[in-house]
Amino acid sequence: MAVDIKKLFNEELPAALQKNAEDAKTIGAKYQMNITGEGEWFIDVSSTGPVCKAGSEPADCTITIAAEDFQKLVENPQANGMQLFFAGKLKVAGNQMLAMKLQKLFSYK
Repeated sequence: MAVDIKKLFNEELPAALQKNAEDAKTIGAKYQMNITGEGEWFIDVSSTGPVCKAGSEPADCTITIAAEDFQKLVENPQANGMQLFFAGKLKVAGNQMLAMKLQKLFSYK
């Protein structure tokens, strides 16, 4: 089932972060998500967060991915994450180890 990317970043993720605020801060990073064809979002899950908002800000880890590839990533993060990364479809700038923590971020409900 396809994910509504704008709804995910504008409504669902911010609400989930508020519900899991203390645990989210343990991720300890700032992310910039650039999803081609959908938009850009800044996610702060450091001690100053948690925040998820539209726009672009300086981040520890920047993820750039096409919307259709992001759908694959959401469906199966473990299998598709590495596959997309090595195929050059999931670009990570900054601290690449932080990209591994994104799965925790998206596991909040």
